Amino acid sequence: MQLPCFAGGNTIIASGRNAQSRAMTATIDVDAYFRRIQWSGGRAPTLQTLGGLIEAHTAHIPFENLDVLLGRGVRLDLQGLQDKIVGAGRGGYCFEHATLLAAVLEALGFTLTRHAARVILFSPLAEARRDHMFMTVELDGATYVVDPGFGPYAARFPVPLVDARPGQATHWMQRDGQYWILHATREDRQPVAGWASTLEAESPMDFEVFNHFIATHPKSPFVNWIFLSAVTPDGRVNVLNRNVTHLRGDDAPAQSQLPDRAGLRTLLRDRFGFDLPEVDGMRVPAIPEWT
Repeated sequence: MQLPCFAGGNTIIASGRNAQSRAMTATIDVDAYFRRIQWSGGRAPTLQTLGGLIEAHTAHIPFENLDVLLGRGVRLDLQGLQDKIVGAGRGGYCFEHATLLAAVLEALGFTLTRHAARVILFSPLAEARRDHMFMTVELDGATYVVDPGFGPYAARFPVPLVDARPGQATHWMQRDGQYWILHATREDRQPVAGWASTLEAESPMDFEVFNHFIATHPKSPFVNWIFLSAVTPDGRVNVLNRNVTHLRGDDAPAQSQLPDRAGLRTLLRDRFGFDLPEVDGMRVPAIPEWT
């Protein structure tokens, strides 16, 4: 769904074409977003701009599900996203990342479509729910996959939507019947199938439903586990419950464990760029000592 954009001062207002889209839109402060991701490059809707924005976004906005574990609602309206991610310096999960970046790209004049995917990292396609959000962007006759919210598997560049051979990049797309499959490179540098999508266009309201399930259903992994990932100056840090993995260039991954919630809070300050005092008492069902 296209959102025509109107410039006004230092902000850009995205206005929808119907009642549903108007309910989902708000004033997007592009300048504030650029400060958040430390972007001083171009604003023209070009491939160079798109690639630079994806790299800067993934470098400065971490992946995290802490609000879900704290029992807070996860807002997808632009004001809520800007308050949390831009204003408070926090991160988020796929719906938050993709919704925010989509609004910025549309405000800059990019043509994009929102999609849902079935994550197949941990379960076969037949058992995977359609609960991941990404976009495709059309530029100069080509189509690119933009997926900033796929945690440690997020591509930091626009992935060409072509049936590609393995090994040409860290991420590539392949066609399998009615599905397009995103392939990514794991921590051990082995390829893995990440998600599958039919590329059906989705409305922003569809993601409100998906988001509610992910943030509230007792069987949702995000309600039970800690998922954190952030790009660092020397690589990346990933957290799954108490397990911490530091990736540094070609070095072997360094593994450690969080001793307690205080250790988690310290890691957030040191590696994720924000402090969240509430984690001192956070309940994590997957960690018996933290329930």
